[in-house]
Amino acid sequence: MAEQGFLKPKAGFATLAIHAGQEPEKWKSAAVVTPIVTSTTFKQPAPGEHTGFEYGRSGNPTRNTLEECLAALDGAKYALAYASGLGATTTVTALLNSGDHIVASDDVYGGTNRLLRQVVSRLGIDTTFTDVTDLQKVNDAIKENTKMLWIETPTNPLMKVVDIEAVVNIAKKKRDDIIVVVDNTFLTSYLQRPLDYGVDIVVYSLTKYMNGHSDVIMGAAIVNDKDLEQRLRFLQNAMGVVPSPMDCYLVNRSLKTLAIRMEQHKKSSLIIANWLLNHPKVTEVLHPGLPSHPQYEISKKQTCGHSGVFSFRHVGGLKESRKLLSSLQIFTLAESLGGYESLAELPSVMTHASVPAKQREELGITDSLVRLSVGLEDTEDLIADLDQALKAAF
Repeated sequence: MAEQGFLKPKAGFATLAIHAGQEPEKWKSAAVVTPIVTSTTFKQPAPGEHTGFEYGRSGNPTRNTLEECLAALDGAKYALAYASGLGATTTVTALLNSGDHIVASDDVYGGTNRLLRQVVSRLGIDTTFTDVTDLQKVNDAIKENTKMLWIETPTNPLMKVVDIEAVVNIAKKKRDDIIVVVDNTFLTSYLQRPLDYGVDIVVYSLTKYMNGHSDVIMGAAIVNDKDLEQRLRFLQNAMGVVPSPMDCYLVNRSLKTLAIRMEQHKKSSLIIANWLLNHPKVTEVLHPGLPSHPQYEISKKQTCGHSGVFSFRHVGGLKESRKLLSSLQIFTLAESLGGYESLAELPSVMTHASVPAKQREELGITDSLVRLSVGLEDTEDLIADLDQALKAAF
C-alpha cells in the first residue's frame, strides 16, 4: 500500500509487539512467555506496604505486561485494559460530570450510540451526533459545555474517514480542555496512530483486530497525559471494569502476529473491494483504500492503508440481502469483525439495530448495505464465495 501513497508502517512495530513489556527478568523464573498470574491477592511484607501488587482489581502482573505492550505500539506512555470495548468507552465517559456535553460522530458504532443515548444521557450528559467529516459541522456542534469529542475513523459501517488533525485543531482552538477521543478499533495502532495527530485518548475494542482470534472480549484506552492516565486508572479500579489475567495473556499473545495479520487483511480486502466494484449487482463499495472513496486523500495522509472491514451496497433490498447472506459458505453470517475468519453482516438489522430508525435512514444504513470483515482465508476462495452468493440472491 505504501507505493500507492499511504504512509509506511512504523519501523520496528513487529519487534515492539513481540518484546515490549516482555522482559523475562520481570519474573523470578525468567520465563520468556508472560506467565498467567491468576491470584486475586498478594502477600504484603507489612501492613499497608506492598511490593507492587495488593489486589487483582487494582493491578495484575499479566495485565500490566499487556498494558505496557499496548502503550508501546501506539507510541504512548500509558495504556489501560478494560473488560470490553464498551467498558473502556463507559470509563472514558465517566471522566465527565453532569451538565457536560459530548460531540460524537453520527455514524458511530451501534453500542456506543446506545450507551451515549440511553445510559450516559441519564447521568445528565448530553450528546450531539454530527457528521465529523464536515469540519464546519464539528465547529458548530461544539458548545460552551462541550467537554469531549468522540470520533470513529473510519466510521462504522459507512467507512467515512475523519481528518483527525483538523478536528483536533478545531476542538483545541475552541477550548483546550476538550478531550478528543478516537476509536481506532478498525485500523489498530499498526495502520493508524491517532496520538500522533494530537488526540488525547485512543480507545480500542481489543476484541477485534488487536486480539484477532474471536475468543476474547476486551477493551483499552491509550494516553500520553499523566493526569488523564491517573484519572482513568482511578476509574479502572473504582468501577472494576477489568479483564481477566487469562484474557490479558491471550491478547498479549495475539499482538505478536498483529503486523503480519494486518498486512494480509489489508491486501485481501482491497482485492475483494476492487472485485465488488466491477460487479453488476453492486452499486457502491465503501473502502477507504479505493480512489473512489470520498476521503481517499485523507486516508493516505494519516493511515498506512485500510484493514479488512468495509461495506458495499447492492441493487436489491432486505429480501436480497437476506438471501445473499444466508447463501454464503466461507463468510460466516455473524456480528463482530477483525478475526482470522471472514464475517458478513447486515448492519440495519444486526450491529446497528439499536440506532433509531430515523437516524439509520438519514445516515444511509439501509437494508442493501452489507458489511464484510475479510479474514485470512485464501482471497480467491472468498471472491468465489461472494460470487455464488450474489448469484443466488439475484
